[in-house]
Formats: sequence, structure tokens, C-alpha cells
Amino acid sequence: MTTKPSPQCPFEWFFFDFGGVIAEEGFANGLRSLGRAEGIDPQLMLKTGIETVFSTGFVLGRGSEDAFWRELREKTGLTADVDSCRKTILDGFVLRPWMLEIVDSLRAADRKCAILSDQVSWLDTLEDHYGFFHHFDRVFNSFHQGKSKRDPSLFTDVLEAVHTRADLALFVDDSEGNIQRAAEQGLTTIHYQFKADFLRRLHEHCPFMQDL
Repeated sequence: MTTKPSPQCPFEWFFFDFGGVIAEEGFANGLRSLGRAEGIDPQLMLKTGIETVFSTGFVLGRGSEDAFWRELREKTGLTADVDSCRKTILDGFVLRPWMLEIVDSLRAADRKCAILSDQVSWLDTLEDHYGFFHHFDRVFNSFHQGKSKRDPSLFTDVLEAVHTRADLALFVDDSEGNIQRAAEQGLTTIHYQFKADFLRRLHEHCPFMQDL
């Protein structure tokens, strides 16, 4: 099925966050799980983990995984070995088949879809294991881009890379901050909170998706 962009669905490109949208949020859930297992406040573990993945430069491909785990252990008292910690996080990124079906349907309707993720090298590890990149036309990962969604200019960079305009792009993310920055750059956004709400909003933007 091919549907040309129209006033009811003007978008040429759809950008999807990975953790929390395409897959369950393995990083956040994994960090909380590691905290609970060692009697560390789960929210403190999550907050510290997010701060550390940025402060070490790991999320931007400028720092090593070893440095990330070393600093996280120093800050929180985490004692589990690195391999088991990494496994806990990776195992939490459970793909959502229904979301990949949405992506496939959009591409069948002659739209383009991309991953736009603030992820480390683990996204490549997950691709090696599950093989899901082929569902997308492009994959933009902060680890390789050297820039995260905390920097609003990333959205401009990505739009330029795929040769489209902000008004022809729709962005889906579970982070309210990322949604706000994308909207400020002119992209239409959907703040992902749960499946039914996402589908309702998607159908509002693209009514033809209700028939797929």
C-alpha cells in the first residue's frame, strides 16, 4: 500500500527512540534492578547511572564502558561484576513486535523510518543479537553521532542527513525533555507513555494507519 503525504498525514520521515519506544526501557529498568539487588535505592541508581553515562562520555562515544562502570561503582557502591550488570541491562531491552509492525506498515505506505536513540555501543550489540535494523531506513545513535538529544542541534543534523524538513517529520520518544527539544525545532511529536495512547495519537496524525 502506498499513500502519498497529505494534509491528513504530511510526514515523510518518522523518527523513533529505541529504549522505551521500540523496545522496553532496558537501561532504566536494568539500573533499578541492579539497585534493588544490592539494597541501593533504585531511583538513586537510575539517576546516577544517567548522570554517569553522560559524564564519562560513554553515550557520545568519547568514553569507555569500563570508565562508565568504574565511576558508577564508585558513586553507588555497586559490587556486581561488569558482565552480569551489562547482561541485566541488555536483557531488559525487549523488542516490541507490534511497534516494528507499525514501522513496517509506515514503510509499506512509502514513508521513511529511522531510529533516533541516545544509546551506547549496546545498541550495536542488540542488533547483532536480534537483527532489527533492517526494519529502518536509517539508524542514528548518539554513540556514533557524537551528539545526544540533549543538544537540540541534533534534530537539525538528522533532518539535514535525510534531506527533509521539520514540518515533514514526526518524532516519538518516551522522554518529555527530548520531546520538548524536538518540538522546539519544529518537529511534530508524540510523547510515548503507553501503547493505546500512542496508537490513538498516531491515528490522529495519520488516519490511514487505522486501516492497516
